[in-house]
Amino acid sequence: MTNSTPDRPAPVRPVQYKGEPLDAERGPGLGCFRFQLAVLALLVVLTPLSVAWGWPEWLSAALLIAVLVLLLVAGQTIIFLLRLVAADRRAGRRRPMASRSPTVGELEDKQRDPPDEGSVRQ
Repeated sequence: MTNSTPDRPAPVRPVQYKGEPLDAERGPGLGCFRFQLAVLALLVVLTPLSVAWGWPEWLSAALLIAVLVLLLVAGQTIIFLLRLVAADRRAGRRRPMASRSPTVGELEDKQRDPPDEGSVRQ
């Protein structure tokens, strides 16, 4: 009989961003994203009100363009932040701070690596 080795997980590759491994210190943070969302919410409310209040058309148009540009920027920021989360999760499984029971990943690892009790070598 041949001794088969259990399937080991493939080595973890770092998440690539612009051709190099993603670095959390280079790029926007959560505070920047929250600020973008607050300004976006303000402009989304203010833009239709500017039309209802009879503000000059050029100002309403500028507010609308600012909303569109801010939507683009906030969308790119959330994509970057999601990549950070993916890179953090890929680096290794962490146990949740308030968890007392084993995580799904820990249960899967335990099933994947059964103990070698009673194995017979020939």
